[in-house]
Amino acid sequence: MPLPPPSLKGRALRLLSTREHSRTELERKLRRHEVEPGQLCKVLDELQAKGFIDAQRVVESVVHQRAAKLGVARIRQELQHKGVAGDEAAAALAALQATELARARQVWRKKFGSRPADAEAPEAPDAAQRARQMRFLAARGFSGDTIRRVVSGADELLDETSDASGA
Repeated sequence: MPLPPPSLKGRALRLLSTREHSRTELERKLRRHEVEPGQLCKVLDELQAKGFIDAQRVVESVVHQRAAKLGVARIRQELQHKGVAGDEAAAALAALQATELARARQVWRKKFGSRPADAEAPEAPDAAQRARQMRFLAARGFSGDTIRRVVSGADELLDETSDASGA
């Protein structure tokens, strides 16, 4: 005897047990399982009233998972895709903006920060290398100003890391 399909509430709780979901995400994922019109809204209203759906927790989760690797623009885009674009998102993104340069430098350093061991006097990156580095950071959502500051300061970063490791 086959088991009956899970209810909308059961499906929603299963999704919420894996990670935080916004109301918009749950609507998108559960819409095709709705039997009666309006049933999904009632289930989501109930879950939201009980605190299972919380936009602030979604924002905190996304920021916590993605801030080390992505810029503010990319995180904003992900939050908008998840259906969270209110005051909660604005406050978190404003806090991230203050650390964007440091985070971009860290991402750049992880990808481009090591020099070949046999290079005694490395030359500054040529235009093609700089463009590649700029595209790399732009794809991760860092602002143009931040990218220019990181890539133009890349030579100093290399010197700082070699001085720190050589001393």
